[in-house]
Amino acid sequence: MLGIDPRAVPGMDGDALRAALDQELARFGEHAIDASMTLIELDEPAEPVIIAALSDDWDVVIIGGGIRRPEPLLPLFEQVVNLVRRHAPKAAIAFNTSGGDSVEAA
Repeated sequence: MLGIDPRAVPGMDGDALRAALDQELARFGEHAIDASMTLIELDEPAEPVIIAALSDDWDVVIIGGGIRRPEPLLPLFEQVVNLVRRHAPKAAIAFNTSGGDSVEAA
């Protein structure tokens, strides 16, 4: 799962959202699915973080709504999609609708 660190987004209850994301990551384990989560800090370069996250041989990469939805982050979304295509070319790309349906999206 690739997303924005919710604690870095002004006006959000970042700790509560992060707890929900951690809970969703744990659901993968309940389904015996190997998963990891990489959260991008908005004030740091995203590319090296994303490339490192894609270094494993993933079947699916979920791109979270925090990257996809805010129009000002469209360049980041495009960068993420292109990095996934380049560094995890065999992985399907999935989009969750909330932090609570990533297992279903995968």
